[in-house]
Amino acid sequence: MKKSLIFFSAIMFLVVASRTIWATPAPGDTGDQLIDTVANLVSDKDKDFRAIGFEQVRDEVKGTAATKRFVELLPNLTPDSQAGLIDALGARGDKTARGAIVAMLKSPEQQVRAAALRALGLLGEADDIPLMAQSLTSGGEAEKTDARRSLEQLRAAGIDEKIAGELKAAKDPELRTALIEIVERRKATAAVPVLLGLAVSDKGDVRAAAIQSLGQMAGAEDIPKLVDGLLATESGPQREAMEKAIMSVCARIKEANGQSDPLLAVWERLGEEQKTIALPTLGRVGGPKALRIVEEAIAGDNEQRRDAGVRALCNWPDASVAGKLLEMAQTSNNPNYRSWTLRALTRVAVLHDSRSDADRLELLKKAMTLAASNEERNYVLERAKAIRTMDSLRFVLSYMDKPELSQRACATIVELAHYRELRDPNKTEFDKALDNVIGICKDPTLVDYAKRYKRGETVELRTKTSQ
Repeated sequence: MKKSLIFFSAIMFLVVASRTIWATPAPGDTGDQLIDTVANLVSDKDKDFRAIGFEQVRDEVKGTAATKRFVELLPNLTPDSQAGLIDALGARGDKTARGAIVAMLKSPEQQVRAAALRALGLLGEADDIPLMAQSLTSGGEAEKTDARRSLEQLRAAGIDEKIAGELKAAKDPELRTALIEIVERRKATAAVPVLLGLAVSDKGDVRAAAIQSLGQMAGAEDIPKLVDGLLATESGPQREAMEKAIMSVCARIKEANGQSDPLLAVWERLGEEQKTIALPTLGRVGGPKALRIVEEAIAGDNEQRRDAGVRALCNWPDASVAGKLLEMAQTSNNPNYRSWTLRALTRVAVLHDSRSDADRLELLKKAMTLAASNEERNYVLERAKAIRTMDSLRFVLSYMDKPELSQRACATIVELAHYRELRDPNKTEFDKALDNVIGICKDPTLVDYAKRYKRGETVELRTKTSQ
């Protein structure tokens, strides 16, 4: 019976609409009778009738006069109907409704406030941002989520500058962190000066978020201020994060041989102590010019500068320094240097470049012969998953009989088996390796993967493949 009523209502709506079209008083406007019909549907107690009305508001009944009429309905509707109509008005895209929707942000009903936030993502202006930003830390989770999405979505003039202003003025750490995430998603470069300040002056999560965002949004022209931030940051995770942010900015410079140039320009103006602090960052950026500076530091008499130089070499972004790392891991009298360079060698050994898979694996095998602890050996086995060859599988299999290394070996074998182009042509050999995993692996998830790979299935790995 209910479906019949809905069908009848839809037919009647079409009849009224068809009659009204012929009586349209002016181009771009819609007749009063049609508007009234839609208004009655929107106000109906039956949710299915309301759904028909909302659809007409969204897509069919055009004109500013109609928008004004629908807006007038809002105060007298139930919360459910208010939320539905607000969503429809947002999708309608007529900014005539904007003022009424902004007012609905003060509704006592959470669902209405959330709908208003969603609609403002489509209709909002820069002046609405302060009210929208308040919802990032107040109200329920739905409001916070809708506020964040809408602030990311806004496209009116002056939005980025206004959000940057809100970020600068914000005092609450939770609000600051939320706004930082929004400016990063928007790629709002107008906020970079504010982020530079927060990366130095603020604390905890706010500082970490600001540094992370700077790595994504700052440009080469911001390198001097980023270096200032680096020098002002205490040694530890925050300084390392700033180093990585500078590395990310430099890596976006299109000319590979010029990626270190902005940092080197700042380098020339630094004092000796500052250069020591900045050396590991120079290593993260890499390049021939930076390498000469790093080599001079390692060969010098200043112990602190030498330590920083070794760390810079260990931070190198590619395998071009693999020979130097190998030599130091083999010959250094300093146990710290041997440990640092061996780990760095293991990291860069498998990186993809012009070297063959055989050469990459051979370097990894050399790292294994130099490994002095099970932690170092397990890291070698973990990195082997990036070399997708049968020789790599056989190398890892040779450690399955060592209890202290077998579990990491199992994980790497399963990761190699994930790649059908490697597994399928070598099914017999892979099945034996997977049987080994099934027999000794203590991780039930990996055992399940191994069984499924044996059956020829493909699954989504939960771990990241090292590159």
